[in-house]
Amino acid sequence: MTRGLTVDPSDAVPLWKQIEENVRRLVASGALRPGAAVPSVRDLARDLSINPATVAKGYQRLVDAGVLVVKRGEGTFVADKPPSVPRGERAKELEGGALRCASLAVTLGANNEEAVEHVKRSFGVLRRKREGGAE
Repeated sequence: MTRGLTVDPSDAVPLWKQIEENVRRLVASGALRPGAAVPSVRDLARDLSINPATVAKGYQRLVDAGVLVVKRGEGTFVADKPPSVPRGERAKELEGGALRCASLAVTLGANNEEAVEHVKRSFGVLRRKREGGAE
């Protein structure tokens, strides 16, 4: 799984958050299918050359969100189905993600239409990857 999962220590985004976002992206794209095992905390920490506690924090947030499940004695796996998130919480999370996207667009000098087009295109990329097609 570490293929496609990278972290950038020079990025201002905390490493645990980068792990969380990367795993979400891999699940959304279908690169990590429901029921698929994810590397152990130690293995991923070794592969990424980071502290295991950092990986554990990213994984724990994904478990708390229902994206990953821990099976005692077996390991950590992608949840069989997307988590059931209450409408209010889902709206809050989407608003936060949209604000990050909008902030990036504004600082790059993009207009609304350009930013929205990129979000739509990203949905298409994720769908094609999920269906096994190329980008």
